Amino acid sequence: MLKIAFSEKYVHQLPKKHRFPMLKYELLPKQLIHEGIAARENFFYPENALEKDILAVHNINYWNHLVQLNLSSSEIRSIGFPLSQSLVEREINIAGGTLQCISYAIQYGISFNIAGGTHHAFSDHGEGFCMLNDQAIGANYVLRNEKANRVLIIDLDVHQGNGTAEIFKNDSRVFTFSMHGAKNYPIRKEKSDLDIGLEDGCKDEDYLALLIKHLNVVIKKFSPDFIFYQAGVDVLATDNLGRLGLTKEGCKRRDQYVLEFAQREQIPSVVCMGGGYSPNIKDIIEAHTNTFKIAQQIFL
Repeated sequence: MLKIAFSEKYVHQLPKKHRFPMLKYELLPKQLIHEGIAARENFFYPENALEKDILAVHNINYWNHLVQLNLSSSEIRSIGFPLSQSLVEREINIAGGTLQCISYAIQYGISFNIAGGTHHAFSDHGEGFCMLNDQAIGANYVLRNEKANRVLIIDLDVHQGNGTAEIFKNDSRVFTFSMHGAKNYPIRKEKSDLDIGLEDGCKDEDYLALLIKHLNVVIKKFSPDFIFYQAGVDVLATDNLGRLGLTKEGCKRRDQYVLEFAQREQIPSVVCMGGGYSPNIKDIIEAHTNTFKIAQQIFL
């Protein structure tokens, strides 16, 4: 059974002409129901993440400044959203969704968060539309509560998971694998356990060959027993912020490879949607929907 975290809090009101496609969080659940991939009972309303779980990853001074709406103007600019109480509540709720996905992944093999994958959130600051690192909070929770011993974070968003890399740079129990545009944001990259930088315009076959080659090595050497998958669709050739050359079919094959491996090896996996900035919202929704379609075919 596919269990999917979704809340109306995910759909946050932004200023007109803001480049972040908040509308996708409203449209994607509707599309999943429309295509028969999910029914209303597949969705669950997440509770907010607990402060203790957030502070296991994030610096207390940053957390206090965030919840008190006391960030500096430069910190707010780095995040990219106008700061508000409802925005912070949204981020806490998204992290809660990823945390609740963990138990469903253990039960059913896989679970989804309609949002999440906020990989640019560092331990002590946010940037790139990310304030709290939901997958890092989730990975830390899994380890602290002895639900797994070795967590693999597969980050296939077009932008490096710099915050995730910083958070786990000294934790050998978590392997951070990021495959991203070499010349894309962030300009100053952190060091993941494995970074694969892609040239602009990288197309389906080259991308998939690199993914299969390197992920196979990671899996054999690290032997994970839990996976968090950041399935951003900003790898598409149509994406305004991506600069790669993948088709929707190539993106779908990417997801298929990752999820088939997880199912074959019986490794519980939490999937978060990550980025996607194609000017036509239909391209974003179709690519995200394909991730759920693949999961339905593999796990059900």
